[in-house]
Amino acid sequence: MNRTTTIFLNFVMVGCLGLFLWWAEGSLDGYKIQILNLIAVNIILALSLNLIYGFTGMFSLGHAGFMAIGAYVCSILIMTPEQKTTLFILQEALPWVQNSHAPFLVAVIAGGLVAALFGLVIGAPLLRLGDDYLGIATLGFAEIVRVIANNIPRVTNGALGFKGIPDHANLWWNYGWCLLTLYFVIRILSSNTGNVFKAIRDDETAAKAMGINVFKIKLLSFIFGAFFAGVGGALLASLLTTIDPKMFLFTLTFNVLMIVVTGGLGSITGSILAGTGITFMLEWLRFVENPITIGTWTMAGIPGMRMVVFSLMLILIILFRREGIMGMREITWDGVARFMKRGKA
Repeated sequence: MNRTTTIFLNFVMVGCLGLFLWWAEGSLDGYKIQILNLIAVNIILALSLNLIYGFTGMFSLGHAGFMAIGAYVCSILIMTPEQKTTLFILQEALPWVQNSHAPFLVAVIAGGLVAALFGLVIGAPLLRLGDDYLGIATLGFAEIVRVIANNIPRVTNGALGFKGIPDHANLWWNYGWCLLTLYFVIRILSSNTGNVFKAIRDDETAAKAMGINVFKIKLLSFIFGAFFAGVGGALLASLLTTIDPKMFLFTLTFNVLMIVVTGGLGSITGSILAGTGITFMLEWLRFVENPITIGTWTMAGIPGMRMVVFSLMLILIILFRREGIMGMREITWDGVARFMKRGKA
């Protein structure tokens, strides 16, 4: 399939997505729209972590920290000074926090850039560590960010966090950023830099022998991943309209990691499919926490039961399809065309 046809089909797909979002905005209730919004944010987070772990081979558990940074930076910028005066009741906000204000687009980009800056600062020393040590060190970074956020009330409002954050993150913003993230990841992975990412993942020693500056490339991947994690955190803060340090526990990173592993390490398509499926399943499985009546027998609802059921489903996926839904494969227009030809034959 030639490049022109591929570009045309991509634009058709984006147009169909736009029509669906327009229909959903006018036809679906708030709960369903919220699920669609969460799907977009989770795909952004999954793509950013897959870039670090799946495509470059760095086992990082610091995504919750980058998300927290993006969320707090964005929230501070989009809240008005009057809102901050009301929120900061324990201690008065610092002058630069109190007076900072920016449009939503600028705030989201700022959240991503500050997260990327932290990615550079912590990546420089930590990426010299081995895989397991890197995972532990980045997990420690995420916890440090959460603890600091809990203890600088003049910046983050401490344990109270922020309430009433402006809800700018609607379907159009979230899916717009999702498409932008997808486009960037595809472009970077299709370039020579992307090939170097994969070479480092497959055999770091061989990559060094070929003259590749492994540390520099790993740091670049880490910064890119941190930026989009910050963007995801910024969108999540505006979507939920409330954040606090407890929201950014290490389990948040594991939720994103679960999507990446389920979809397939090193698969963009897998991250999209798993991000959609897992977000939907987590909401659909809420029924198992409600009372269940079968004939005359009634079982009381058990809080947290949906996570037990979901965990069992994930265990089955890992046991019977360890590489994830897609493995390292992708769904492409060429593949779709070949599949349709085989179907007609």
